Amino acid sequence: MAPSASEGPTVTAQPFTATVTGSPRIGPRRELKRATEGYWAGRTSRADLESVAATLRRDTWSALAEAGVDSVPVNTFSYYDQVLDTAVMLGALPPRVAEVDDELDRYFAAARGTDTIQPLEMTKWFDTNYHYIVPEIGPDTRFALDATKVLAELTEAAEVLGRDVAARPVVVGPITFLLLSKAVGGAGAPIDRIDELVPLYTELLGQLADAGADWVQFDEPVLVTDISADAPALAERVYTALGSASKRPAIHVATYFGDPGDGLAALARTPVEAIGVDLVAGGKTALAQVGAVPELREKTLVAGIVDGRNVWRTDLEAALATLATLLGSAQTVAVSTSCSTLHVPYTLAAETDLDDSLRSWLAFGAEKVTEVIVLARALRDGRDTVADQIAASDAAVAARKTDPRLRNEQVRSRIAAITGAGTQRGAAAARREAQDARLKLPPLPTTTIGSYPQTSAIRKARAALRSGEIDRAEYDRRMKAEIADVITLQEELGLDVLVHGEPERNDMVQYFAEQLDGFFAPQNGWVQSYGSRCVRPPILYGDVARPHPMTVDWISYAQSLTDKPVKGMLTGPVTILAWSFVRDDQPLADTANQVALAIRDETVDLQDAGIAVIQVDEPALRELLPLRDAAKDAYLRWAVAAFRMATSGVSDATQIHTHLCYSEFGEVIGAIADLDADVTSIEAARSHMEVLDDLNAIGFSNSVGPGVYDIHSPRVPGAEEMVESLREALQAVPAQRLWVNPDCGLKTRRTDEVTASLTNLVAAAKEARAGL
Repeated sequence: MAPSASEGPTVTAQPFTATVTGSPRIGPRRELKRATEGYWAGRTSRADLESVAATLRRDTWSALAEAGVDSVPVNTFSYYDQVLDTAVMLGALPPRVAEVDDELDRYFAAARGTDTIQPLEMTKWFDTNYHYIVPEIGPDTRFALDATKVLAELTEAAEVLGRDVAARPVVVGPITFLLLSKAVGGAGAPIDRIDELVPLYTELLGQLADAGADWVQFDEPVLVTDISADAPALAERVYTALGSASKRPAIHVATYFGDPGDGLAALARTPVEAIGVDLVAGGKTALAQVGAVPELREKTLVAGIVDGRNVWRTDLEAALATLATLLGSAQTVAVSTSCSTLHVPYTLAAETDLDDSLRSWLAFGAEKVTEVIVLARALRDGRDTVADQIAASDAAVAARKTDPRLRNEQVRSRIAAITGAGTQRGAAAARREAQDARLKLPPLPTTTIGSYPQTSAIRKARAALRSGEIDRAEYDRRMKAEIADVITLQEELGLDVLVHGEPERNDMVQYFAEQLDGFFAPQNGWVQSYGSRCVRPPILYGDVARPHPMTVDWISYAQSLTDKPVKGMLTGPVTILAWSFVRDDQPLADTANQVALAIRDETVDLQDAGIAVIQVDEPALRELLPLRDAAKDAYLRWAVAAFRMATSGVSDATQIHTHLCYSEFGEVIGAIADLDADVTSIEAARSHMEVLDDLNAIGFSNSVGPGVYDIHSPRVPGAEEMVESLREALQAVPAQRLWVNPDCGLKTRRTDEVTASLTNLVAAAKEARAGL
């Protein structure tokens, strides 16, 4: 029997009043990216890598303390991913990496793989564009605590912060860790092993207390989802046990990305001292839940009132009014970001080409910390002490509401007309017949997903264009030379449907945002996507319109170089939304339709230019799926409708492809079918073709290209390994509907890796064809 809340130890940690849930770690100038990639390539020593990491940690902690935060999160730094860090802490790395003697190289082997070791799976962190490494829990997994990293960073932070500001270690909670893990080797559900983790987390609490920690933060975002109906009861049991540890710091359980539902009351009944609630994503539902839990009156409520995921300036007047309603609901109200600022750029100061109006609407990471401090000061000392900041906020909010860029009536009327006329293409069988007659492809046709390596020559040309060293004509000449090289390579390799390689594109979303009205593309707004991979999400602030074709000239040029079909490459409306910072003043469905209209016009222009195959990528379809079941159907309806609006303007003889990657597809498998793309390429290499069973279960009858090798790892798979993957796929999909391709674009790989892997891919396809 777990002890009751009243039986826990007496904890006298000083309450905190202003904090953030977590911080970015890649560096404001992507210092960690360069250092880790240098280490992987053998250009950077381990000592150099560790020096860069230590500097980033110190700078982060110092900046938060100087801003006025009175509790600084530590252990939010990671060389790759915080969930992988937790697997290391709990001794849960897979046996296949044990052969790597060095602990850092072993860590990277689990994340990235090696020539002989397959990496762990990677998938999206809830509904964000951050990817986490999925732990594998097998029958032989033996959990054991190794708190070296968290203890070292706690000690390091204490030296930087001194006595005036508390260092608060942050650790992924045991429930979230196990519910996000994957069972392997015939093991049962990982969550069934929760009782094995409670003693380890109890031991961790004791070690943290001995090291001087006054507070510890356990992240349990899984409580805002419906992944497990038992999660609230489990949370009450687990945190009653942890809260009753004989020696421990005060415990803050952080929930974020939505409302915690029954999990809030469950946590409030435990001995933990603080509970974090996301009042941005959770909205009115979370606010009502806080007021309905009387046990919170004995806790610190960490109010996530400043949006940690989007870039819009906080309406300080409205936020302060919300905070005022909470004062009687908890013993202490601490102001915080809604989640870690990992998901937003470091600082607005780095953007020098913003117009004054748009700048006044925005807040990046540093500005969000300032907002937290302003709101905490207003709660503590009164509204008048921050009157100037509130007045500036009010002015920005009012100006944004009346800006004419937020409404384009021509776009809105066109969307209404197309929606009214319908967005259904012809029957799939008739489309396949028309496309087969036009394309004349062999069985098991081979292709790639779109991008080819971004070589140093491409990056240098892009930098030279930005600096004015070369003009646009010279840049275009160099990009056409790159396209010609990629077309030649693909023809030599023997691929059936070619791509132009996308050398002219900096990013699959930013490239389009730079050409569409209603977007601003930051130049320095880097955000970590996974590992060392960083992106610059555009800011979608107004109504979207396409002033001119965006890809037609490039694709037409590539097609002129070959008799084989070349795919037109576009990014779908849902992915453009998911990988942008999207306006929050209208429904997402309305914004999706505006982007879809722009993509629709582009597909029609590509078709008119003679392009027979057009790929509209939607890798983020699963990513935007709401975390609560009740909201999922509505989302999938408008997401599918937006894709169909984008792709239904072309004839049946034009083949529409789409691509999805690195998600758990089970929940959206019906929507994937409803997209009605002629060919769907999908990640399947790390998950060993599991997605095909899901597709078959719903009667999916269009063509599919399950990835036969993982491009996120540097290893080059052999042809026989890919043949085996194709044999598995052929057991689920008939040959006339099966394509052969990698599981994602090749932008991040080296040319030699790509050439070797695609040589093996073509050989595998030929061998599989011979066996039909």
